[in-house]
Amino acid sequence: MNAIRLSRPWSRLRAQIVQPTLQRRSVASVLIAFLAIWAVLLGYLYVDSQRLDTSSPGLDKFGAALTQSLAPIDDPAQASAAIEATSRWINQRRREIGRLPGLLLLELLDDQGKRIWASPTLRAMTLERPARQLAEIVVEGKPHAVYEGHAGRWTLRVVEPVRSDADFLSYNSRFLLRYLALALPFILLPVWWSVRVGLRPLQQFAEGIAHRAPDDLSPLALPVMHRELQPLGSAIDTLLERLRRKIDRERMFVQDAAHETRTPLAVVVTQAHVLAHSTCANARREAHEQLNRAIGRASHLTQQLLALAKLDDSVAAAPRPLDVAQACRQWLAQLVPAAIARGTELELQAPDRLVRAIDQAMLNSIVYNLVDNAIRYGRANGNVRVDLRDDGERLTLHVLDDGPGITSEDRARVFERFWRGNGQDASGSGLGLAIVRQAASRLGGKVVVTAGLGGGAGFLVSIPNPDFRAT
Repeated sequence: MNAIRLSRPWSRLRAQIVQPTLQRRSVASVLIAFLAIWAVLLGYLYVDSQRLDTSSPGLDKFGAALTQSLAPIDDPAQASAAIEATSRWINQRRREIGRLPGLLLLELLDDQGKRIWASPTLRAMTLERPARQLAEIVVEGKPHAVYEGHAGRWTLRVVEPVRSDADFLSYNSRFLLRYLALALPFILLPVWWSVRVGLRPLQQFAEGIAHRAPDDLSPLALPVMHRELQPLGSAIDTLLERLRRKIDRERMFVQDAAHETRTPLAVVVTQAHVLAHSTCANARREAHEQLNRAIGRASHLTQQLLALAKLDDSVAAAPRPLDVAQACRQWLAQLVPAAIARGTELELQAPDRLVRAIDQAMLNSIVYNLVDNAIRYGRANGNVRVDLRDDGERLTLHVLDDGPGITSEDRARVFERFWRGNGQDASGSGLGLAIVRQAASRLGGKVVVTAGLGGGAGFLVSIPNPDFRAT
């Protein structure tokens, strides 16, 4: 148990360390910038050293100065002592500094070409006279640059190891890194502090949101003084407004659904009571008919509610090729019994074949609900016509009836959920047109009310065609 208790704080601490933060991101950016500066400076020094190594000005100047210092000396012992002391001093300095590789080698010759003094490494070697003042030789398997100068009776040869690229980069990378490491805290701390201070308004903004009540969807009303936070505040207010409208719409939807289902359920309960207790055959027969109608209405309402909920929550499926004309014929055939019961004549005007890429289920919802509404609310013994067209850019479906039509006042509300016009005695849920509008919207189209046949009602659905073209 103790181990579990100890592991939980450690897990939280590890999660906090691993989780990315803007402060760490800023610090990492500064570190990357410093590494880039270090690499650029190192590259610059390397290129510059390559240019200088071509002419070896340092060796040339040093050799010339040392040679001229020997000109006043005539005694070989004094000249040897001077060269030996210089060699000891200069190599001691090279070891201390560590910037240049190896040791500087010297050889002193008199005017007869006799060696007066030489560094220990050169004593076993015989140096050839260089073809030019600055040349290259190999000493102990490593390249060396040779300078030869003349002053008075003396000839001096200065032999210096040629620094390799690896030696140069190794020394100068460490050299630059020390200075950058020294400067890093003076840059890093101000950056860290500025990011911390800059994020403080955002943290306060987040705390203001966190302290709101769970069901509070009102605008934030938080003081947002900084221009960078104003788009975030506006976006959150917009989101809250959309959520508020959605919740209000769902609350009304639930209330309306409960109200609509209450009536058929009440009828079911009443007529079931009559069937259970009445001894009159006519009363039982009437109760049975009303019970069947109430059950049918409740079933239809449930199906419409499920269809609308599916359209609200689902995402439109990828369009697939469909012979829309043939599909409409099949869907209208399913509505023929209802049309016959009302004495309605169904007519479809469509091409023999019309293949388009579309979501079949949503198009089915549109056709079924529009034609079903036209049969229900149109004139008994009337006509319902379905026109299907495609002009290449849009697929249009126009359903017209010759019923009483829809008044201009009602047209503004005809697509509302559970709304039914005044004077309608036909059974219905008031959801059909809401389903049509939602399905058309999911397909990227729209539906509008138009004039029908002889003063009846019409509904025109326009759906843009996708890029797919059937062959």
